[in-house]
Amino acid sequence: MQKPGLSDHERIVEGDINQSAARQNWMNEAVDAETKKLLEKDAQYFLHQALSTPCLDVLSHAQGPFLINKNGKKYYDFHGNNVHQLGFSHPKLIAALKQQLDALTFSTRRYTNETAIAFAEKLTSLTPGLDKILLTPNGSSAVGIALKLARAVTGKYKVLSFWDSFHGASLDVISVSGESVFRENMGPMMPGVERIPPPITYRGIYEGNEDKAIEYLEYVLSKDNQIGAFLAETVRNTDAQIPSKKFWQTARKLCDRFGVLLILDEIPIALGRTGKLFAYEHYDIIPDILCLGKGLGGGIIPQAAIVTKSEYDRFNHISLGHYTFEKSPMGAAAGLATLNILEEENILEHVATLEEIMLSKLTMLQNQFPLIGDVRGIGLLWGLELVKDPIFKEEALQEAEAIMYECLKNGLSFKVSKGNVLQLCPALTITEHELEEALGILQKAFQTITTQYKL
Repeated sequence: MQKPGLSDHERIVEGDINQSAARQNWMNEAVDAETKKLLEKDAQYFLHQALSTPCLDVLSHAQGPFLINKNGKKYYDFHGNNVHQLGFSHPKLIAALKQQLDALTFSTRRYTNETAIAFAEKLTSLTPGLDKILLTPNGSSAVGIALKLARAVTGKYKVLSFWDSFHGASLDVISVSGESVFRENMGPMMPGVERIPPPITYRGIYEGNEDKAIEYLEYVLSKDNQIGAFLAETVRNTDAQIPSKKFWQTARKLCDRFGVLLILDEIPIALGRTGKLFAYEHYDIIPDILCLGKGLGGGIIPQAAIVTKSEYDRFNHISLGHYTFEKSPMGAAAGLATLNILEEENILEHVATLEEIMLSKLTMLQNQFPLIGDVRGIGLLWGLELVKDPIFKEEALQEAEAIMYECLKNGLSFKVSKGNVLQLCPALTITEHELEEALGILQKAFQTITTQYKL
């Protein structure tokens, strides 16, 4: 089978490529005429951009772990834009929002409401040591608020972050992020950003030696006393990178030593994705500022927040983030219901059970298919890194894309990250049977593609 080539630009894109030969084959072979007309109309009106428009399919429903297209085809959604901790259209969440719609729907600035207060009380009860919040409609603005607060607290303007990190899509936030696709043609960026390589031990420059990442972090902090914030994903969502406990505990100590605020971005991976409500709980640390979003609104209402220490609540004269929908009753109702449902339905315990299934099944796949160079994950966030051979570990870019489309054809949707990592994050409410069925689709796709590629 001839492998379609990828351009240099396509190699660095964070997700799948919406202009590749494989995408065109999908449009020609998997999309019916009526759907194609709708997709063409969609592309006519929406700005085209990487990772988004042109689109794959036209949806009519999203329910539980599934996306359902206009023809009734179901996809297990193992991507979910990271808002599907509760699955889609959770009935308790919908009921809470309907109740709020019959009461207060908007809260004008300078006024508060009981729903927002109850949400703040509930959220801070779950983050010991972090007891002050600000609400905002999206994750990018939450990170922006955190950066402003860090400058106010420390009096220092520089930010340290990781290369390849993702913290949002607004201009200020892409300035402090590390993914090239979001910064292309966007310069000049916000000044005062220093980046270091992330603590990756498979195919990274620290391969097999995470201690070198700690040494690098200490070196940079010791050389620049204008760094006031270290912004990082506790666990990296895009390609499922999980630092060790030693790394984060040492990083916490280094931030304290050098007067740097530790800002942890858990926008995509909080609320049970890792098996804990918040990923930092795995590491027995407390950040200075925690950024939350995406699933905080239950996949229905956009809702984000920062949670921080009461000792930093001393800037009454500064506007840190008074967004139009800051204390949205609808967003607060969604957030409060989401937190309550996670508790009432024992979802963290359910994730622990499913984590064992994921580890077992994906390890079995790795043993069966040499194309899988690395399996890594935690909770219900997993990555399969595909390589052409186990020695040189060259990225298997075309193979990853081919497996993705084979899975889509058979009802499993996920994201390809870094060109060669299959990122798998199902709804936390998926059943054991549904999880095994979805992983069966993945296994069959590996069998099909490895046979076609004669691997």
